[in-house]
Amino acid sequence: MTAKMTTTQSQFLMNLSHGLSSQRNLRADNRVPSSSCQITRKNRSWALPVSLKVEKFQLQRGTRRRGSPCLVKNGIGDADGIIIVDHGSRRRESNLMLEEFVKMFKDKTGYPIVEPAHMELAEPSIKDAFRLCVQQGAKRVVVSPFFLFPGRHWHKDIPSLTADAAKEFSGISYLITAPLGLHNLLMDVVNDRIQHCLSHVEGDADECLVCAGTNKCKLYNSS
Repeated sequence: MTAKMTTTQSQFLMNLSHGLSSQRNLRADNRVPSSSCQITRKNRSWALPVSLKVEKFQLQRGTRRRGSPCLVKNGIGDADGIIIVDHGSRRRESNLMLEEFVKMFKDKTGYPIVEPAHMELAEPSIKDAFRLCVQQGAKRVVVSPFFLFPGRHWHKDIPSLTADAAKEFSGISYLITAPLGLHNLLMDVVNDRIQHCLSHVEGDADECLVCAGTNKCKLYNSS
C-alpha cells in the first residue's frame, strides 16, 4: 500500500512540474486559453493577488557575474530559495508531514534551496526559513503558501511575517505566490482520497499514510 501511495504522490508532483515547465516555455502570444485563464479579476475578485508586488531581476536568463550565483529571470535558479509554508499545528505529526512533503518536492524538482515553514504554532517559522535560504546563497526568496484558498492568512499574515523576516537582510527580493486554489490536478487528488477511503472502509485497502494509526477513516452511522 505504501508503494502505491508513493507512486500516486510522485506522479502528482511529476505532472505538476511538467505543467509548470510547459507554461514557462510557451510564448505569451501563442498560449491556448484554458479554464483557469477564464477566471479574471473582472469576474472573480479573489482570483488574482492585488496587494503583492513582484520584484524583477535585472540579470537576463543564463547571465552570470564571475564568482556569483546564476540568476534566472523567469524560473528557479541556484540563487533562488523556496519556502513552503503551512499554517502550523500543535500536533507534531502534522508538522512532520510538511517536512516530508518538502523533501518530496525538492527531490522531484531538483531545486537546490527548499525550506519548510509554519505560519504559527510550530517551528521553523517563516523568519527561520527565510534566514536559512539566505545562508545557503539565495538572493531571491519565493514563499509558496501551502493553503487551498486566498483567505486572511494569504492576504495579510504571511505577507506581514515575510516582510518582517526580510528586514534582517539587504539586497534580497522576495515573492509570495498564490495558494493552491482552483487547480485541475487538485481534482485528481481529492478523488484519489475519496476512492481510497471508500476502499478502506469496505475492507479492500489499508489506511493511507495520512490516516494511518488514527482510526479516523471509518464509516459512522447516524443515531
